[in-house]
Amino acid sequence: MKYQASGNAALTAALTLALLPAPAAASTAPPPDTCQVGFVWREARPTDHVCVTPKVRERTQVENRLKYTNWVTGAYGPHTCVNGTVWREAFTGDDVCVTPRSRDEARQDNAQAADRRVTAKLWISTYRLGPVDNGDGTASTTSTDDIPRLKLNGSHFNPGQVKVFIYYNTGKLFWSGTVTATRNGGYAGGSFGKRTGKVDCSIPGKPGNAYARAQDVTSGRWSASVPVRVGCYVY
Repeated sequence: MKYQASGNAALTAALTLALLPAPAAASTAPPPDTCQVGFVWREARPTDHVCVTPKVRERTQVENRLKYTNWVTGAYGPHTCVNGTVWREAFTGDDVCVTPRSRDEARQDNAQAADRRVTAKLWISTYRLGPVDNGDGTASTTSTDDIPRLKLNGSHFNPGQVKVFIYYNTGKLFWSGTVTATRNGGYAGGSFGKRTGKVDCSIPGKPGNAYARAQDVTSGRWSASVPVRVGCYVY
């Protein structure tokens, strides 16, 4: 298998694709701590952006309002908790008194904070076409052409539609598609794998001439750019 720069073929292919607007500017992008659908900021304090269920946030607000009634002067100073309650410790220095169960849940929410954000992680892998049914009861045992093709993978998206793109470094669109992110074991949030059908033209020592990006449709959040090399002949 040999690769060769595509020249006019790449130009022709590019012209058949609809030109799409460039990714949104950072100033208009959702904040990096945007929660996935179904979660909201906990706000144990104004800067607490740990993503929790709406029910937990409501309880947190009640706990904050009642904090003065649960403090007594004791072994730990004026903010010693009344019997049956403990410091919440949702953040360092959080001495609001809550039930032990509420503190345990705050710790669990903190541990899952990163997995509940729309961080829109994207990475590249390759795949090869599988064996072909010959129609006579037999099939090839190996890939039909052994050519690696690009697959775009993502996690930490909202479940639902994700738009995926490959742009040349010039900004011209090379390929685009859509995929549905779903919840899958081992991956945070909505995750996906999208086969592009496009050949992986990577060559050791050669930099990428393009980049892949994905957009979470629900939030509008974009992934970081991932370099790729595309647009070569295979013969």
